[in-house]
Amino acid sequence: MSKNAQAFSGIALNATTHQVSNQVPALKDTNLLDSDPVLVDALNRYHTAWMRPDLERFGQKMGSALMLEQANLANRHLPVLRTHDRVGNRIDEVDFHPSWHKLMSTSVAAGVHNLPWVRKLPGAHAARAAMMYMAYQTEAGHCCPISMTYAAYSVLDKSPDLAAHWQPRIRSKHFDGRLEIDGKSKRGAIFGMGMTEKQGGSDVRANTTIAKLVGNGEFAQSRLFAITGHKWFCSAPMSDAFLILAQSEKGLSCFLVPRVLPNGKRNVFQIQRLKDKLGNKSNASSEVEFRDTLAYLVGEEGRGVATIIEMVTHTRLDCAIGSASLMRQSVVQAVHHTRHRSTFGKLLIDQPMMKNVLADLALESEAAALLAMRLANAFDLAPANQSEESFRRITSAIAKYWLCKRAPTHVVEGLECHGGNGYVEEHVMPRLFRESPLNSIWEGSGNIMCLDVMRAIAKEAGAIDTLEAELAKSRTFSTIYDSAATAVIGKLHMLKAAAMAGRDDAQVMARRVVEELALVLQASLMIRYSAPFAADAFIQSRLDKSHGYTYGTLSLGTKFDDIIGRYVP
Repeated sequence: MSKNAQAFSGIALNATTHQVSNQVPALKDTNLLDSDPVLVDALNRYHTAWMRPDLERFGQKMGSALMLEQANLANRHLPVLRTHDRVGNRIDEVDFHPSWHKLMSTSVAAGVHNLPWVRKLPGAHAARAAMMYMAYQTEAGHCCPISMTYAAYSVLDKSPDLAAHWQPRIRSKHFDGRLEIDGKSKRGAIFGMGMTEKQGGSDVRANTTIAKLVGNGEFAQSRLFAITGHKWFCSAPMSDAFLILAQSEKGLSCFLVPRVLPNGKRNVFQIQRLKDKLGNKSNASSEVEFRDTLAYLVGEEGRGVATIIEMVTHTRLDCAIGSASLMRQSVVQAVHHTRHRSTFGKLLIDQPMMKNVLADLALESEAAALLAMRLANAFDLAPANQSEESFRRITSAIAKYWLCKRAPTHVVEGLECHGGNGYVEEHVMPRLFRESPLNSIWEGSGNIMCLDVMRAIAKEAGAIDTLEAELAKSRTFSTIYDSAATAVIGKLHMLKAAAMAGRDDAQVMARRVVEELALVLQASLMIRYSAPFAADAFIQSRLDKSHGYTYGTLSLGTKFDDIIGRYVP
């Protein structure tokens, strides 16, 4: 034995250097419904008691350690494209990690993709919005195909023959991620969508994909077309069917493209590549080519945008819900961290400056949730109420514009509350941050939303009156609010006049007016449904212009602890 070996032979080696404290436990096994009083209040308000036990179970499941681990795995083991099989046959399949299938089957089994179409009861859209709000907090990527399936259902009403075949499959709560090939039947169906192309982006009327009539399909009234062209963004390419836009002889039209034909053979659906995206990593988004791909006309030929807009309106609701959801989870994570982490002799959450930041984030999150849930309520009321239909139409654009704009700055402030611990991939915050810009781009960018608001107030006679009536419900609580509500209605009339005259200044002022309108709508809901001290803080900071340019600039006298308390997990 060497001298060195003899020297160390009597020493017990121990890798532990010292005791480490002041670390934050992982946030898991939290019921995402029971821990969210804002959401609970909204569900009570919008008549969803019949769904409450199911919502409780879903909230418990989505907040469980098991589902949080599935979310983590689905974002670490990304989808893989397989264009050909081992002998060279074109198959165009995407392989997902089992965690993705677990997330999808959980949401499908709960009915997040179909609840209002299966249980046509008061508050069904609101109850379904609550499930989407909870699912999005756990894992946003799988919510994309869930949302598109939910949104496709009502579009199929425009073609009863197609509806008879596909709607029962959407109503199923069974998820099977494989394609239906060679007689292997599937009970359920997931839908995707393809609108944008390389040359067009948001300008879908510039699409170059061509549809040629080839005869009648196997359905009694369906018309069968051959599609040739491409889609630059086709999300969830392993879906069972897609609603797309293409140019036919009568103009831009809407078509249903099945992945598998009635004879059990694969349709031509060539996936060129999967997008390497900033976020939404668990969900595959692709570029696809159509080469005489068979498709069925949906709705009236030449009215593709008017046909598919119903799907877009529903997915825009989910964009608003998703952005509000990211904000909620951002605050919850920040509050949890600061309740367990000490600095300079006290818990972070007890530091006055941190209290200001957390309370400000909480106000933003609560106002976002109230607006998203009020919009979902309008979807429930619209079929029997023209005023609510008008509110649904214009507020879908307003809410999507504003909530999707606010989410990224909100999430990054929540991330900063964690310091470096929130910047590493083991934490959920980087994933929330990468998700946060998506909803502002998907289903129409901010400028498109403002153009839609302009179009609504110019073409719909009662649009401004509907908004004015909504804002009137909260008058007399605050003179600041009353003045802001009056001012924004005046600006809407100015915007309408400029838009109808085709003046450039309409577009120049549009973003500012839509922003102010969103804030006043949120303030109106805070007055009616939040605590008076929270409503007052929101009005003082957002409408009275006493707020700074960053979060954490609320005024002295704000009831910080009471506002933060609603976000303690």
